Amino acid sequence: MNRDRITRTHDRSDRKGSGGSSAGASGGSRRTPTGTGEFTAPEPVVPALPPVEAFGDLDMPAPLLAALVAEGVTEPFPIQAATLPNALAGRDVLGRGRTGSGKTLAFGLALLARTAGRRADARRPLALVLVPTRELAQQVTDALAPYARSLKLRTASVVGGVSLSRQAAALRDGADVVVATPGRLSDLVGRGDCRLDRVTVTVLDEADQMADMGFLPQVTELLDLVRPDGQRMLFSATLDREVDQLVQRYLHDPVVHSVDPAAGAVTTMEHHVLYVEGADKYATTTEIAAREGRVIMFLHTRHSVDRLTAHLLGSGVRAAALHSGKSQPQRTRTLERFRSGDITVLVATNVAARGIHVDHLDLVVNVDPPADHKDYLHRGGRTARAGESGQVVTLVLPDQRREVARLMADAGITPHTARVRSGEAELSRITGARAPSGVPVAGAAPSTERSAKGAPGPHRRRGSKPPQGRRSHAGTATAEARAAAAQRRANRAG
Repeated sequence: MNRDRITRTHDRSDRKGSGGSSAGASGGSRRTPTGTGEFTAPEPVVPALPPVEAFGDLDMPAPLLAALVAEGVTEPFPIQAATLPNALAGRDVLGRGRTGSGKTLAFGLALLARTAGRRADARRPLALVLVPTRELAQQVTDALAPYARSLKLRTASVVGGVSLSRQAAALRDGADVVVATPGRLSDLVGRGDCRLDRVTVTVLDEADQMADMGFLPQVTELLDLVRPDGQRMLFSATLDREVDQLVQRYLHDPVVHSVDPAAGAVTTMEHHVLYVEGADKYATTTEIAAREGRVIMFLHTRHSVDRLTAHLLGSGVRAAALHSGKSQPQRTRTLERFRSGDITVLVATNVAARGIHVDHLDLVVNVDPPADHKDYLHRGGRTARAGESGQVVTLVLPDQRREVARLMADAGITPHTARVRSGEAELSRITGARAPSGVPVAGAAPSTERSAKGAPGPHRRRGSKPPQGRRSHAGTATAEARAAAAQRRANRAG
């Protein structure tokens, strides 16, 4: 297979232009709005190739097939079976699927196979994967690493929060495949450290989140710099109107494959809405966190994440915080500790809602309900991945009931509901909750960690009081631990 040749049924060099103006250029594709704010994916003009049943049925280099066997990847997931024949043939691909559906290898194997045998010049990569977050960039880079090595392709991860000069050096050495967040790649392009004019395969992963995060201007600027006759693959969990702009402007007669229905519902995932009272919410959360096994807990703000983490540590639960206020090395170390089981509770903002894969994670808890149904689906996507089972639990206060009911309806989910209190059997039955040990975890309380810029927190002499008007995390955690314990005793007595 000549992988330097870009297979095309029409010349697409005139598709660089204003978004929307080229809607008709894709051969009469039809899009109509749906009731959930999404658009209907276009129907391809040229019929798609049929799915395959095995990786061996695909026209891929022998080293790549051997690497799949070595990694224990024996059967393609549905999105891989459907899209790989077309992606390997050079077709543009529009794939819709929740995280955990196998889409990284769906685009990654095709990208690597079509890049094999070529060699990048300094600062001029051959293939590009754009992702919204540092965590997803690292996950994609790690997932593709053994397959890239089998083909002797060099990869580079280009994200914020780490040394820009080191990334520039990797590009200067000749990275064949670049996995990047839009902001950092734009910086390197602006500095002259990277040129995209030789990129023939471009992937947009989690395109809807890039739109939600305001990255579309940077994404379109970068896409305008890659070869106009190159192959583009766009993968997204939802097909919102912003994603429609990218499809119309940059994808030519794409092969469309959707793993999930609009709601992204997964049959192996259970959804629970637990009604709690405000005074009992912390105690309930603590008992769920103390369960046997790992759990991710989502909250809205960095402050609330740090506060709950300190409380859990003070209650004897091995927890760690993950949010944008942490440096990239801190975030990477925290995820490694969570994956290894060194910590059992990851307390996070939406920074962890996408791009984090943890094997055998069976519980996600929305301590704070998400802002909308898309956030709900992406948070829940941390569990029940790759056919495994899992639960998503949302704690709901009385004044949040109507909002959460609307959110569930928008997501197309009918959850199990129950009114629970800490210390009760029903809470344990649903979540595995149990009373924490009450013995504080030694060491890494958030108040003792260094900030994202490396500066230590305010220093106090031993025995001195915190500054007036402020409470330390440790003091807050101790007080809340006492309050939670008192609430549990009251619930049992009642």
